[in-house]
Amino acid sequence: MPPVAQRGRGRRRSSFVELLLIVAVALGLALGIQAVLIKPFRIPSESMVPTLEVGQRVLVDRVSLRFSEPHIGDIVVFKPPAGADENKCGTADYDQAAEACPEPTAGESEMNFIKRVVGEPGDELTVIDGIVNINGEPLDEPYVKGDVACGNCNLPNEITIPPGHFFMMGDNRGSSADSRVWGPVPEDSVIGNAFLTYWPIDRIGGL
Repeated sequence: MPPVAQRGRGRRRSSFVELLLIVAVALGLALGIQAVLIKPFRIPSESMVPTLEVGQRVLVDRVSLRFSEPHIGDIVVFKPPAGADENKCGTADYDQAAEACPEPTAGESEMNFIKRVVGEPGDELTVIDGIVNINGEPLDEPYVKGDVACGNCNLPNEITIPPGHFFMMGDNRGSSADSRVWGPVPEDSVIGNAFLTYWPIDRIGGL
């Protein structure tokens, strides 16, 4: 029979290995959940004020949009078209002073954006005084922050959102570079729905 001291060292070694295994499994599960199910996201700009403030944290559901499409009113995280890196539309053949960008550039930016879905595939869209009109009817958008000096809040010429694309805009209409500038977003570029804000503590709640 091994001495008591040796048995003690063996138990401690076994406990240490078990602890390392538990930590490794927990870390793996956390990374797996983040990669597949839920991802945290930090609000980087003022584009969603007053709904979401700079630095606020939200959780993004990466699963549900595999089985359904985004809908008007949803707040989503996505990769914008490559043209968003330079605020560039996918076509020069449109009146920038009177209509939104009708199509995106090819390719996808490396950045992640968070905006609200305001138009779905096939919708006819205009923007009047910062309020989106879909198929001739204004959306009920109580969350919008208006701006009388907004340069692209009056876009009365109608555009049609292409199939498989969604039109995204920030709630802070005067301080948001969005689909008005760089066009609709392909469905494949949508990462997931933001469904919960968890920081700061006084703003914990659903979206």
